[in-house]
Amino acid sequence: MTAPALGSDMVEQKAASLRGAYDTLVPVEPIRIDLPDASVEDAYAIQEANTAHWLKQGRVLVGAKIGLTAKTVQKQLGVDQPDFGALFADMAIADGDDVAPGRLLQPKVEAEIAFVLRRTPNAKALTTAELINSVDYALPAIEIVDSRIADWNIRIVDTIADNASSGLFVLGTTPVKLDALDLRLCGMVLEKNGEQVSFGAGAACLGNPLHALGWLAAKMADVGRPLKEGDIVLAGALGPMVAVKPGDKVEARIEGLGSVRVGFGKE
Repeated sequence: MTAPALGSDMVEQKAASLRGAYDTLVPVEPIRIDLPDASVEDAYAIQEANTAHWLKQGRVLVGAKIGLTAKTVQKQLGVDQPDFGALFADMAIADGDDVAPGRLLQPKVEAEIAFVLRRTPNAKALTTAELINSVDYALPAIEIVDSRIADWNIRIVDTIADNASSGLFVLGTTPVKLDALDLRLCGMVLEKNGEQVSFGAGAACLGNPLHALGWLAAKMADVGRPLKEGDIVLAGALGPMVAVKPGDKVEARIEGLGSVRVGFGKE
């Protein structure tokens, strides 16, 4: 990656501002407003500053998420590739549990396929066979995205700096081997309070969720934090994201993978 242009003091200042939004539940203004010349590399530097801070505080990395896998969203944000963010152990919500009220600022949900890795993919030989052989199993997942940026007023710099708009995630509990799945054609239905609100399929994720995994494996090797055995990879949304509020119940069903559920506690 190209070296960031922002000085270390400014990187830390913006990182601290985003961390503060987690604690106060008060969103901040878009990063790009104060720093109109900030680049994607600057945004990743801000994200990395927070990742390093949280690791020092004792949080545990368990994998990574891929964002911006839909071409329509890439076009909206003016980019031609996905982005990534860190997954920490304390972001996991058990299947069927409720998210405590007040934990998130402005949550939305997406249905995704999660990969759990058997080993580190060989970043120099990311063939389809190599990617398949690096995956232990897949699970259905709900990513609960969130934004520390006011009103979700984001562009590429804002979302990357904000850990790719990560919030929490929920994994299903029945592992499925890849040879039992058609990752490209598997259909998805997302329900909120019993109503079908989002539809999609594996092909919505860069044409195939394996393509997203390949992109991430190369990128994480490039930044010096390669994927490893046991890592969870959220491969990207299979359909449009949906806003949620306290009291909502969400269920995602993905063909061949089963279902996963999460609720949102009332205030």
